[in-house]
Amino acid sequence: MPNMSLTKEKMPEQKPDVRNKNFCEVALGYTSEMAINEAQRCLNCKNKPCMDGCPVGVKIPEFIEFIKNGDIRSAYLKITETNALPAVCGRVCPQESQCEAKCVRAVKGESVAIGRLERYVADYVMNSEININNNEEIITNNHKVAIVGSGPAGLTCASELNKMGYDVTIFEAFHLLGGVLSYGIPEFRLPKKIVNDEIKNLEKSGIKIIKNVVIGRSITIDELFEDGYKAVFIGSGAGLPSFMNIEGENLNGVFSANEFLTRINLMKAYEQNAHTPVIKSKNVAVIGGGNVAMDAARCAKRIGAENVYIIYRRSLNEMPARLEEIHHAQEEGIIFKFLTNPVKIHPNADGWVEKIECVEMKLSEPDVSGRQSPVEIPDSNMDIEVQTVIMAVGTSPNPLIRSTTEGLQANKRGCIITNDSGATSKKGVFAGGDAVTGAATVILAMGAGKTSAKAIDEYIKETY
Repeated sequence: MPNMSLTKEKMPEQKPDVRNKNFCEVALGYTSEMAINEAQRCLNCKNKPCMDGCPVGVKIPEFIEFIKNGDIRSAYLKITETNALPAVCGRVCPQESQCEAKCVRAVKGESVAIGRLERYVADYVMNSEININNNEEIITNNHKVAIVGSGPAGLTCASELNKMGYDVTIFEAFHLLGGVLSYGIPEFRLPKKIVNDEIKNLEKSGIKIIKNVVIGRSITIDELFEDGYKAVFIGSGAGLPSFMNIEGENLNGVFSANEFLTRINLMKAYEQNAHTPVIKSKNVAVIGGGNVAMDAARCAKRIGAENVYIIYRRSLNEMPARLEEIHHAQEEGIIFKFLTNPVKIHPNADGWVEKIECVEMKLSEPDVSGRQSPVEIPDSNMDIEVQTVIMAVGTSPNPLIRSTTEGLQANKRGCIITNDSGATSKKGVFAGGDAVTGAATVILAMGAGKTSAKAIDEYIKETY
């Protein structure tokens, strides 16, 4: 019998006053009983509107039908027909604005919890002895393709090309794999074991991965072609932090969110006796309103800050972070300063941050597009006592690849220019993810990797 409840099966979570002191995962996942109960809310619509909202085209009603019948292996195989990273996507995808936004059940009540069900399936398989080999033999075509970066775009592109029979090698600049999945997203949202397990599955399928290779320094794009690669996909992300260019940004105690999160996620700076410890302050200000700002603020709280402020120049309604992340941050005691904008960071006598000066903002009348711009309220200056300031105001691609690759065009923000299929201005070179769009979501990067894999296949078949 269908479950006609108007609300989703609630996901068990750590209590806020417990989790804001540890780095263990916040959401604890569904039990089998919860998953089957939630799966029974799916109406298995004929026109499948939820699939239209998925950037990688997961066959959502089909995998949920398998859950209803208790066939988790088949549910997993159905998901991984189109999604190489189901345990990751089940945790960090903004389902509420994609697949779940188009769910028919959302017309009257809450959508089916598609993301939670995807996570359940992936976790169940990872923690069991289920054989996920679909026994399909891949016929190799002996064409080599190079992938730059092991983030979500690169991993997805590599997985798709591997299924098509290409000899795929991923080149990763870091000593650890996963890109933003490893250095950008905290353990309490995405455990690194999950990322590692997903990547191991890809390696088992035949994808080669070489770490500690900086494309543009260790080897150039042109040299990859000289080594016999027929095409190159650039999925190197957007790791260059942006700043506000206000007075005091060069003081001790000012971090980019990239540095702060990389130290914590990649170098485990929160652990006792860490080799690269991060400064611990009583009061911390995080500037920005996206998921990265939420991650930085929640990390600062966990490493011992008493007061963590998120300073955002617009209101809650305009905040780009996921509602779930905002809600979790509020529960954990993060203090939100809406309609507030920093104008100066003040030092103490030793050159360290002492306070941040801000002004109050108001939203203007809507322009022709309906957007309201933040406008400074005169004489509204105020000081907030802080010892650490974390800038989470955006990122752009590192200029190294474009500066060492002749004929590769980029826009004024430094993002690589591509057409709709991911092809760049340089023959045989494709790109996708944050290297093209600037900082965006994991699933959009995966969708770009998938699109480029199809285009690379067509290009090689036409050219060779």
